[in-house]
Amino acid sequence: MRAVSIAVASVLISISAAADEKPVYLVMEPGLDKVETHCSACHSLDYIIMNSPFLNSAVWGAEVTKMISGFGAPISEADAKIIVEYLKQNYGTQN
Repeated sequence: MRAVSIAVASVLISISAAADEKPVYLVMEPGLDKVETHCSACHSLDYIIMNSPFLNSAVWGAEVTKMISGFGAPISEADAKIIVEYLKQNYGTQN
């Protein structure tokens, strides 16, 4: 009986937490499909929006390289270039 109570409580907590989540909408420009496919495989797309005030165009390239080299993201070189260009154009600061 205790296991059932814990399971029910876990489900209710999960549903409550998910109810507060809002969908993330990124700028609809060329490259968005690659960003959605590759970036969201490991983390929420709101990371892009949250970090955009701090990352200039050059740093976005370093971030994508870190995801591939440091964290093993399976992104081809061609797709990485598209993703970096998308992030620079739409979420890079003017610095």
